[in-house]
Amino acid sequence: MREGIHPKNYRTVIFKDMSNEYMFMTKSTVDTKETIKWEDGNEYPLFKLEITHKSHPFFTGQNMFIDTAGRIDKFKKRYAKK
Repeated sequence: MREGIHPKNYRTVIFKDMSNEYMFMTKSTVDTKETIKWEDGNEYPLFKLEITHKSHPFFTGQNMFIDTAGRIDKFKKRYAKK
């Protein structure tokens, strides 16, 4: 394998789905500024997600309206007839 192409800062990170509060732990190199206390009592870096497999309509089979960034309002305002 080639030397120096893989990141060296792998660590355990908590990912949190902001639409339904679902959280899971995995190893990642993602940069985070927040931390959270996990079920085991240790504190880990926290990365917030807008959608995961627990909230995505394809996996849940439900139509959910998630507009965290206000994209629809921006679209309507931009293309509204004057």
